[in-house]
Amino acid sequence: MRPTAPAVGKPDPGTAQAIAYDLVLARGWDESQYSCLVALWNRESHWNVYAHNPSSGAYGIPQALPGNKMATAGADWATNPRTQIIWGLGYIAARYGTPCGAWEHSEQHHWY
Repeated sequence: MRPTAPAVGKPDPGTAQAIAYDLVLARGWDESQYSCLVALWNRESHWNVYAHNPSSGAYGIPQALPGNKMATAGADWATNPRTQIIWGLGYIAARYGTPCGAWEHSEQHHWY
């Protein structure tokens, strides 16, 4: 079920999740993969586009390390949830195959 998002205002977790839902399905993944992604990024950043881990330097919704890696997805990587999600899904696909693969790794190792 597609999450609802506010029509106006600053990006928030609901907006980010709605963007992610569409992008997950566009990759050919199903709703179970979306559920894994929600769990993963709830753990990592609570879907906060500005989340910053002071210990590691990881940044954004997908907790990219370093955050400026996401510049490959767009110059607005520091503030745009869509850019961060596009980068994060690409990272997950390349490294783990699917969001559920990333979630399983995170469950075992407490990082992804």
